[in-house]
Amino acid sequence: MKTFHCNRCGNLVFFENVVCERCQAMLGFIPALSQIAAFEGSDETGWISLHPDAKGARFRRCHNYQVEAVCNWMVPAEDESPLCEACQLTHTIPNLDVPDNRLFWYRLETAKRRLLYTLLSLQLPVVSRDDDPTSGLQFDFLAATEPHEAVLTGHDNGRITINIAEADDAHREQTRNQMGEAYRTLLGHFRHEVGHFYFNRLIAGTRRLEPFRKLFGDEQADYSAALKRHYEEGPPADWQASYISAYATMHPWEDWAETWAHYLHMVDTLDTAVSCGLVLQPDSPQEPTLTDQTPVEDASFRSLMNRWFPLTYVLNSLNRSLGAPDSYPFTLSPAVVAKLEFVHRVIDAAAREHGAPDAVATHAEEKAIKPAL
Repeated sequence: MKTFHCNRCGNLVFFENVVCERCQAMLGFIPALSQIAAFEGSDETGWISLHPDAKGARFRRCHNYQVEAVCNWMVPAEDESPLCEACQLTHTIPNLDVPDNRLFWYRLETAKRRLLYTLLSLQLPVVSRDDDPTSGLQFDFLAATEPHEAVLTGHDNGRITINIAEADDAHREQTRNQMGEAYRTLLGHFRHEVGHFYFNRLIAGTRRLEPFRKLFGDEQADYSAALKRHYEEGPPADWQASYISAYATMHPWEDWAETWAHYLHMVDTLDTAVSCGLVLQPDSPQEPTLTDQTPVEDASFRSLMNRWFPLTYVLNSLNRSLGAPDSYPFTLSPAVVAKLEFVHRVIDAAAREHGAPDAVATHAEEKAIKPAL
């Protein structure tokens, strides 16, 4: 994610901020610019953006920003929808009469907006249920209403269900331990589930299906049987040689979704590192270096991978110095790297097909090695 500044005073601000802590300017995200901007005005007269690229355009706050305080995105003044582009994708919200549910809703929307920022940055098509009533993207944030009722986080033909309990840090950590997982985050759930959405959009029924099967396996395998086998027998003993996670071993669909989510982790983290000007120049030649500052959207897959290993080494080292668990508890085998490259190439091709030739650059060296997807 890029770094953002208040347009009034130049102060560094975060993607989630609603006010500048230095000058108290109201802040909001403008999706068309992919920028956090400072605003002047009021809800009655409209808000004028101070961002130079907005050219003085007027906006209003999303209803979920102005009234519910769970959003910080802006809506163009001429747009008739009360909701921003992100909030329009949410079909079901938690019952706000239940204690803590407003906090959980805020966390869910925050993670969803970070997901959407990355998707838009990669120039991937975000097709809503309004545009495609049968398989467009939709989010349902559900909770169990009975003691033994199960709400499963998952994807069904564009509809993504998230159990709001995943927004409870204590519950999520308990579940992570019970499942023996090294990593479990709310943003990770969103990235994984949207991977299923993009499998249907970018792989199923296309020329990419056969290359997919060579790497991930035959997605026509019985999913219910695979699910039963996974939870009864667990992953193969040598799963790390071919998969990014134990869960990825269950079925080719899950392998794809886990790999897709991991790719989004990588590009967002690297984008943040570049935007912050992070460079590693140790005194010892034996220590990992990181000097490549190529923007992620212009980088080859080779460039991404060459930067990823030193960056994660430092991230883990910093966490250990703080007495915290590794922030990156993964091992990338050659087979996993090949799958990540496939995801990179699919996203590159999708961006070019949707009229964004510069969104994710396809470099000559990669074209020489791999045929176009």
